[in-house]
Amino acid sequence: MSQRTHVPVVSEVPEVGATRLLDLAGLAVREVLVDAGGGRVVHVVTDELAASACPSCGVLSTSHKGRVVSRPRDIGYGTAPLRLVWHKRRWRCAERLCTRGSFTEQVDAVPARARGSMRLRGELAHAVAEEHRCVAEVAAHYGVGWSSVHDAFIAHVAAPLAAALPVVRVLGIDETRRGKPVWTPDPHTGRWVLAHDRWHTGFVDSAGTGGLLAQVEGRSAAVVTAWLADQPAQWREQITHVTTDLSASYAKAVRDGLPKAVLVADRFHVIHLANGMLTAVRQRVVREEQGRRGRKVDPAWQVRRRLLTAHEKLRPQTFTTMWNVLVDTGDAGIEILGAYVVKEDLRALLALSGTNPDRAQIRNRLFTFYNRAAASTAPEVHRLAATVEAWWPAIEAAIITDYSNARSEGYNRLAKHEGRNAFGFRNPANQRRRIRWACTQWR
Repeated sequence: MSQRTHVPVVSEVPEVGATRLLDLAGLAVREVLVDAGGGRVVHVVTDELAASACPSCGVLSTSHKGRVVSRPRDIGYGTAPLRLVWHKRRWRCAERLCTRGSFTEQVDAVPARARGSMRLRGELAHAVAEEHRCVAEVAAHYGVGWSSVHDAFIAHVAAPLAAALPVVRVLGIDETRRGKPVWTPDPHTGRWVLAHDRWHTGFVDSAGTGGLLAQVEGRSAAVVTAWLADQPAQWREQITHVTTDLSASYAKAVRDGLPKAVLVADRFHVIHLANGMLTAVRQRVVREEQGRRGRKVDPAWQVRRRLLTAHEKLRPQTFTTMWNVLVDTGDAGIEILGAYVVKEDLRALLALSGTNPDRAQIRNRLFTFYNRAAASTAPEVHRLAATVEAWWPAIEAAIITDYSNARSEGYNRLAKHEGRNAFGFRNPANQRRRIRWACTQWR
């Protein structure tokens, strides 16, 4: 049984302007009960003259047809749950030309057919959009359904996300994996094959404050070109540079969709490619010498991390020890050191970025890189030099302009963080909406 509290009671049909204990405009408290669990059951009545106006024609009605009871959700009272019971009237529309026969009262705080108050919807949207909480967790906390929280979030972000894109001078393009790759056994061979590997391609304002502009499903040249074609021609013409990793698909999309823009290769990915070359040389040399994979007893394996560390970050004693250890191993160690020197030559070339270099500096360091790469006997070094030659216009643009794709990589981290917060997404559209909102400053 519910017990009455010592709360002031408002008359069943209050006058306009009566005290609104719940601070819901248009509603007044009639009585408050406490249920067995300590929650409050608040009975309210309509306290707004305009509530008797027909929603279709706007004419005030004086013909009372009956009473109905609704139970819209509302925010709790402190830590205790609160249940709202709204006793409202049904009116007949007296306007002969109106097609509506009857209607029930409604107020702005609780619109017609709404299952919750507007302030509750605001709390739900704020919890997901601003506090980055999981939809299921917010629904459990407020005692509402998952769809109610999700719908409130969509209503909250719909207008900002639908706004026109800001002016972008440097466009960043990068991919991020959607979920995890799915492997299944082949029914004929029994070998595990890749069944699903889903990706999203993101478009980022790399040099401005536009944030994550959009995401599309897939990472092919076709999807990137299609998204660029959907944007206004004036917006595309303002883009002067496009930053991306060493992706042939994205490079083709830029050539097709933005023929006047300068392609800029991200320097991080170039250095990452050089480190991968050095690792491949070390692993191949050990397999050829030992006939097995590297082990802890192998000198080349012991210095594997030092080989990938930037030369200026190594202490002189540490660098000398690494160099002498590899020289003492003979031709295998010397081949690894040759690849290491080529890697450092490429790093020295890319280090000119941000220093306003002249053409002579770039030419000299590029010649040093090509010269030592040509003298190497490692095929991995030759492949690296061929890749640099193929991408040289984009790499040179990165050195001259100092543009990078770092902001895209940072948003990829936020995208994965949103996926972990949500414990995964089943709907790609919901995932893109949540990620774009999290990666863009709307305020």
